Amino acid sequence: MELKVLLDEKKISVILNRLCCQLIERHGDFSNTVLVGLQPRGIFLLDQLVNLLVNYGIKSLKTAKLDTTFFRDDFRRSELPLNANSTEMDIRIEDKDIVFVDDVLFTGRSIRSALTAIDSYGRPKSIELLVLIDRRFSRHLPIQPDYLGAQIDALQGDKVKVIWSKDVSKNIIYLEKKNE
Repeated sequence: MELKVLLDEKKISVILNRLCCQLIERHGDFSNTVLVGLQPRGIFLLDQLVNLLVNYGIKSLKTAKLDTTFFRDDFRRSELPLNANSTEMDIRIEDKDIVFVDDVLFTGRSIRSALTAIDSYGRPKSIELLVLIDRRFSRHLPIQPDYLGAQIDALQGDKVKVIWSKDVSKNIIYLEKKNE
């Protein structure tokens, strides 16, 4: 496998700040908004965004973590037993503006399962999607992000790896290219 750095910590920082500004433009004080990190990897992006939004002066942030494991259309196809993450949905979402947060948008199946899973908790006023990376040529479902960090064109078999660190200066995104 060949590794290619797509985004280093400086570019990621610029993208995260831009995404926060876009969220603030659309959601103002976030009084009617819930940011929902999709388990397992979307919660790391959610944590980074929450820290930045607090630095921007947003005080009334409501967040949740949603596990979609058993809502996926492919969960019975695995040979190994699935390990579900915990859902933390301690907030009423009825008539709220929901922003799903995930790191990589690939086929769209995780987002479809999140749309199904969120119905178990109520009927939101609206649902938007924020992703750090969009692998736009790999979509199986007609799902597009409302907030986008970067678009990556990768071949089938290549993997986008997002590495989050508690030390934000060590965040990195790279492409793991399949050798032919």
